Amino acid sequence: MPFTSHLEELRSRLIRCTLAIGVAFLICFQFADEIFFALAEPLRRLQIADLTLIGTAVTEAFFTKMKISFFAAIICALPVLLWQGWQFVGPGLYEHEKRYTRSFVFFGSFLFLAGVAFCYGIVLQKGLAFLLQRYQALQVQPAIQVGNYLSLVMRLVVAFGVMFQLPVVTFFLARVGLVDHRLLIHYFGYAVIGMAIISAILTPPDLISQILLMIPLSLLYGVSIGVAYVAGKKNGL
Repeated sequence: MPFTSHLEELRSRLIRCTLAIGVAFLICFQFADEIFFALAEPLRRLQIADLTLIGTAVTEAFFTKMKISFFAAIICALPVLLWQGWQFVGPGLYEHEKRYTRSFVFFGSFLFLAGVAFCYGIVLQKGLAFLLQRYQALQVQPAIQVGNYLSLVMRLVVAFGVMFQLPVVTFFLARVGLVDHRLLIHYFGYAVIGMAIISAILTPPDLISQILLMIPLSLLYGVSIGVAYVAGKKNGL
């Protein structure tokens, strides 16, 4: 395909992704209150005395609802986004590689949701407990600004969802011959340093959250080595 055709194809895929997110946004907006309560539940489960969420601006409640709806829409539309992304790179793949389209969409969506569930069920609970109990040590009544809290939660949830894509990305790179299991093993030490830096950037400034991100990342890196080995065998490497 000529370069202009690639641009046209990209525009078409982006329009479809935008439409998918738009439809999901309209649906999620109807359930924004329920989604908010679900996102605030880890905070309520801490049972810290006098802990409360506060709003500090007239328009904050409305824009919070918009932000939550858009965040949920991205997650709901993820299978469509992955499908469109794979279809865009599809013309550059061999026929036997195109067969992995459904598997890529399924495992990409599954691992993203697994990352979201891990973050929501474990990381948020442990991280918030560690951070907010420092208020009790200082005998300060915590009043958490709702916008800051939701930004933190959504950033963590998306970060874990994206990081859990590592085995899927590794399989694709191994199938096209860019990496193999030997390369991943050789650079394991550098990978640990990179994961530590990524964890420090994506998580709040506390050791608990960073460790809770590094542990699954390290496990996923190990899984990725196995995935690269299997993909290399299929390539005859």
